[in-house]
Amino acid sequence: MGPPRADRHGDGAPPQGRGAPPEARGGPPEARGGAAAAPDLAGMSAAELAQAYERRETTPVEATRAALAAIEERDAELNAFVLVDADGALRAAAESQARWEAGAQRGRADGIPTTVKDLERTRGWPTLRGSWLVADPGPWPEDSPSVAALREAGAVLLGKTTTPEFGWKGVTDSDRFGITRNPWDPALTPGGSSGGSAAAVAAGMGTWSIGTDGGGSVRVPASFTGTVGFKPTGGLVPMYPPGSNGLLSHRGPITLSVLDAAILLDVIARPDIRDWAALPVRDGSFVAGIEAGIAGLSIGYSPDLGYGRNDPEVEELVSAAVEVLAGLGARVSRIEPLFDDPIDAFQTMWCAGIARTLQAYPAGDLGRLDPLLLEYAERGRETTALAYLDAMAVCADLGLRMARFHESYDVLVTPTVPTVAFPAGQNGPSPAQSRVWASWTPYTYPFNMTRQPALSVPCGLTRSGLPVGLQVVGARHQDGRVLRVGRAYEKHSGWSPVTEAARTRATRRGQLS
Repeated sequence: MGPPRADRHGDGAPPQGRGAPPEARGGPPEARGGAAAAPDLAGMSAAELAQAYERRETTPVEATRAALAAIEERDAELNAFVLVDADGALRAAAESQARWEAGAQRGRADGIPTTVKDLERTRGWPTLRGSWLVADPGPWPEDSPSVAALREAGAVLLGKTTTPEFGWKGVTDSDRFGITRNPWDPALTPGGSSGGSAAAVAAGMGTWSIGTDGGGSVRVPASFTGTVGFKPTGGLVPMYPPGSNGLLSHRGPITLSVLDAAILLDVIARPDIRDWAALPVRDGSFVAGIEAGIAGLSIGYSPDLGYGRNDPEVEELVSAAVEVLAGLGARVSRIEPLFDDPIDAFQTMWCAGIARTLQAYPAGDLGRLDPLLLEYAERGRETTALAYLDAMAVCADLGLRMARFHESYDVLVTPTVPTVAFPAGQNGPSPAQSRVWASWTPYTYPFNMTRQPALSVPCGLTRSGLPVGLQVVGARHQDGRVLRVGRAYEKHSGWSPVTEAARTRATRRGQLS
């Protein structure tokens, strides 16, 4: 099991500055005096680790030990894990190492330290969904499709990450497991509901993770933690057990780079008969063509979708990122609003999903839930079938509007979230926004309603040293194009979240002054 749960602030300082210089990209920082520091295995991307395994520069066992050491060092402060299986991870790492030594590795995911959100079923581990309502004696005989795919690919499963109860909101805390905190500043939230996964990746406590996203739950924490979060086209990654919010629910990677997201998507994007809405077998790899650049692509840029309101520094950094894309040869146009805010329709569907989820539990036990979650469930129980179908009609209209948009534009670019991370323990950046979490995530949930691929890629730091995310949205089934745009940006932006995270860890360990 994981280290003892803790809910306290640590002594780590967030990194300062608005971005690493271009010459700092591509690896861990150097120590004083010009001598190269030992490789920060916990801060290496999956692509870098696989290359190092192939060159015999390190091993899956060493990388797994580094991830476990990072968990030991930081998780009491960050509270990103509900379960850590160190013995099982080291056994899996030794098996992977033997495959690499024999030249029989199963691909670039083999031996990569991996975590999964505690909404995913895991054989032999409980899936507690962040709630006291879920009993944990087992048995736990089944993997979800993504976890099964990871095992087959040889990934090293470290443990399970925190989520709010049933993944219901945009921050990560629960009565059962406490408050999860942001590695950049533990006084702040990592976002949610995949906040444990994002915090783990950002802190080097596992190279990549699988999260779920019903309204932004992969992309919001990616934006707040300086990681990459990708919500694929609906149906591309099978959903089993089904998400509580029906067709709003998606699964996707949280990683240190866009290239890693493509590698991980190659592993988990495969049909599974348990998901009736899963897409058919695809041809090719998401890695293929990711380095092709974006010259000639047409990008529509909207800073606010016509109804959002951004922190000034968020808008400044996203605008600068758009200039980078234009400098790479893309045709960028600032666009008029595409649609009115669909929050009412989204809330109708979201609350109905929560009400349906809670039907599985005795009414007498519901008093143990977050009171605001119970309010959402009550609203959902009052939703009529006609109101739900009206909300579905809004989804259909949004989907048509976006399909017409993509006849003229290859991708849409927006901020991921209009704000940066705010204090941990709050449901929103202000009291007025705390009761309806979607009110502060206006750019993410519309694309759950349309089931389009959407990527959050880091685009720099505010003056106070907090990450900001750039969102790239593509037409349905154009996941490869979205990843290609994100990859072009991360290669040429002059800012590397991997390097910044490594620099922070080195500072904490006394390697840098």
